[in-house]
Amino acid sequence: MTNHDKAQRFRALHTTPALRLANCWDAASAAVIASAGAPAIATSSAGVAWSLGYADGDTIDRETALAAIARIVRAVSIPVTADIESGFGEQPKDVTETLAAVAEAGAVGVNIEDSIAESAASLRPVSDQAERIAAAREGGGDGVFINARTDIYLAGIGDEDTRFDATVARARAYAEAGADGIFVPGVSDPATIAALAAAIRLPLNVLAGSSSPAPSELDRLGAARISLGSNVAAAAYEVARAATVDLLEGDSYGAVAGGIGYGTMQGLFTED
Repeated sequence: MTNHDKAQRFRALHTTPALRLANCWDAASAAVIASAGAPAIATSSAGVAWSLGYADGDTIDRETALAAIARIVRAVSIPVTADIESGFGEQPKDVTETLAAVAEAGAVGVNIEDSIAESAASLRPVSDQAERIAAAREGGGDGVFINARTDIYLAGIGDEDTRFDATVARARAYAEAGADGIFVPGVSDPATIAALAAAIRLPLNVLAGSSSPAPSELDRLGAARISLGSNVAAAAYEVARAATVDLLEGDSYGAVAGGIGYGTMQGLFTED
């Protein structure tokens, strides 16, 4: 597929049933996810940061992130959407430059969030974030799906009974600025998810984990996109931790039983 084909395909996947996205953090995890039949792949900013020895939260620079995105794109033939955190730069023009570079790297979608890295419980003013989304649209053109993330629920912004209306207001402002989808992490209550899906005019992305409603239930509630975020990377790292404990303390190798075979992994990167 050409990048144009990938972009069209990725956009069309935001429907019912919802697009299922397992998030990768490097080329190998991307290739494994693609080999399992995924129609598209999302990166995890946390997973990418951890894999490079950094904490999550706007701690890696644009060039480092772009290099990771490019490696992931090269490893698979399906559409890739990249988590670019807040856009790598304080000014809207920085976001424009980031989107142009992401598109050049071959990704056909981005997540861009409204939280401020220096303050876990603070969001950019709505007008400022809308300006950044408009800048992202300018940089990415029509070929990049902009998934605008708002962290009101995730960060616990404001009183609980104000969060729904505040989220919808931000979603509408972001839509007017050029967003293609809205990502609301931190929501697991079925009634709230259904109400958000009904009130937000764009495809709704839900962050899912072990305590979330089942994917089929999220379909019924109106979600158009389900992503696993950093949960896949965290699960993989738990295998590494458990394997070490087994080796050092358990006199066993149980944690590595059932792993992907060496030949299978090699085959993901060996040209025919």
